[in-house]
Amino acid sequence: MSATEKPIDLRSDTVTKPCDAMLSAMIKAEIGDDQYQDDRETNLLQDEVAQLLGKQNALWLPSGTMANQVALRVATRPGDDVIVSTQCHAVWHETGGSAANSGVQLTDIGENGHFSADQFLAAVKPRNHHIYPPTTMVQIENTHNRCGGRVMAKKQMDQICAYAKQAGIFSHLDGARLWNASHVLDEKPATLAAPFDAVMVSLSKGLGAPGGSILAGSKEFIESATRYRRMFGGAMRQTGYYAAAGRYAIKHNMDRLVDDHANAKQFAQVLAASQMVTIDPETIETNIVVFEIHAEHISAHDLVQAAKRSNVLINALGSNTIRIVTHLDVDRDACTKAADIIVDILKKSSKTALPV
Repeated sequence: MSATEKPIDLRSDTVTKPCDAMLSAMIKAEIGDDQYQDDRETNLLQDEVAQLLGKQNALWLPSGTMANQVALRVATRPGDDVIVSTQCHAVWHETGGSAANSGVQLTDIGENGHFSADQFLAAVKPRNHHIYPPTTMVQIENTHNRCGGRVMAKKQMDQICAYAKQAGIFSHLDGARLWNASHVLDEKPATLAAPFDAVMVSLSKGLGAPGGSILAGSKEFIESATRYRRMFGGAMRQTGYYAAAGRYAIKHNMDRLVDDHANAKQFAQVLAASQMVTIDPETIETNIVVFEIHAEHISAHDLVQAAKRSNVLINALGSNTIRIVTHLDVDRDACTKAADIIVDILKKSSKTALPV
């Protein structure tokens, strides 16, 4: 391929670039100093997302990681226990922030990114015990990143949150890709967010904004979150440029997420034809595809490098595990082409291996 040819970038749905219309909205944004609550675009975005999620108030933050960390800081105390799903974002992708920022321990339960109400109850540690750290928060990641964009059912979330409420345990939804789950479950975001005390949603993933996430909850919760946002270094000034991009993304890029889901399934179907890949296309629910390679002479890292040389950008999650994420900057033809290239690399790796 030509070195000047644009790569097919499937590393994440965060790699998107603003379209001309989004850039125009950013340029025209009526901005001010957000720390004085003078940024009109940010105020509008926060109000709109709070309404979209059915919560009293909302707060813009630079990233979903910071939003999750702020929620932890507000709702827990050092030494507390937080129940999360296996391979969740808080454990794998927040650089130990939960321990460093809030001094909490994370207890991961379940399988394939999900856990049941019974598993949650079994993991809850009592308060006022001389040995156990008290469980004060439960966090659900929906969709689940490392487990292939898996969607947790509404009934399951409702049951877990109901038990949490009875026990006085704060419930937080890491809904970075809640928009995707909303399409799969055919439920409004507010319906999925309803049982949770707080919810985080991302604007820079499937929706294509250049940055920003929203944390939503009660008025009292957001007041405390605003303080900790500043403590963590996330209180900015003219955030309206980001907010305008977010407002455009919500208005124009929400409905098209189903295209990303279809493209991910198509990608998986191409891979499934290869004996060197383990993937079941029927398990693909949203825009994330995680698959295992079974190539004796090429590792996941080597495959990433070989694909890069062929202008396809992907990520390794382990020695034999690859993740790709579809998004609005990669169409169906590009996804199919990328899958064909990966299959071809795997096929060639077995043919060119030198005898021992």
